[in-house]
Amino acid sequence: MSKEYHCGYIGLIGRPNVGKSTLLNHLVGQKISITSHKPQTTRHRILGIKTTDTAQFVYVDTPGLHQGGKHAMSRYLNRAAASTMADVDVVVFIVEACYFSDDDARVLQRLQNLKLPVVLAINKVDQLANKDKLLPFISEMSTKMEFAAVLPISALKEVNLTELEQTLVKLLPLSEALYPEDQITDRNVRFLAAEIIREKLTRILHQELPYNLTVEIEQFKPDKEQTLIHAVIWVERDNQKGIVIGKNGERLKEIGRQSRLDIVKLIDHRVHLELWVKVKEGWSDDERALQSLGYKDEL
Repeated sequence: MSKEYHCGYIGLIGRPNVGKSTLLNHLVGQKISITSHKPQTTRHRILGIKTTDTAQFVYVDTPGLHQGGKHAMSRYLNRAAASTMADVDVVVFIVEACYFSDDDARVLQRLQNLKLPVVLAINKVDQLANKDKLLPFISEMSTKMEFAAVLPISALKEVNLTELEQTLVKLLPLSEALYPEDQITDRNVRFLAAEIIREKLTRILHQELPYNLTVEIEQFKPDKEQTLIHAVIWVERDNQKGIVIGKNGERLKEIGRQSRLDIVKLIDHRVHLELWVKVKEGWSDDERALQSLGYKDEL
């Protein structure tokens, strides 16, 4: 290892659906955080750890900061995102190329009170039809705050991600590694399996039921032959149960099939997955129910 070793926490901050989880997965080189086109797909703070000969980058993926907060789930998501800002060494503020919304402005306002370096990552540059608009947008964004650096990137296409890490390593404190070099996340496989199932639900159900469901792993039992997983999909109303199950159970079967394939990739072992859909009325607006389902504020 290098004598001058850098290590620290890097918060990936931005409004919902701006590409934070995609960026984390591509920086670490492995799928850790689930993704979809729906806002609020990420519901927990998740660490993605990348260790090199000269640095250990501890990326913190967060739920998107958004306006509101009357709903218990919304309050939890905003707390999880906001608390990250106080616990990191560097922030990467992610915005979409040539688009700056009121939600982006609200996130920026919070960042301006921080006494730590903020790197602006302008994401999704690969989707720009007119590349001539990028330089004026960079100039405009640079007037909004004194950023430590401004970089146009594409998380999905891995454009300028090496340059982003080269920028970040200079901003991290001199420190020994905080985690073993082969560790890539702070989450266990049980948690990651539940997240994979929730990703498939979000993607397959599209607009029908994104916020009113969660997944709880009731049994995770590995043996020599296979890993047995029993998971409950919690919804809030009886009619939602039918939406998840689908006609003749076909939709639930497809959710199970896709989930099992991804879990097999994750654990490199045969998987027997069984899914149940159950109703817990009003769980997403009940602080106690949220805690019982794993939505706990992390210190």
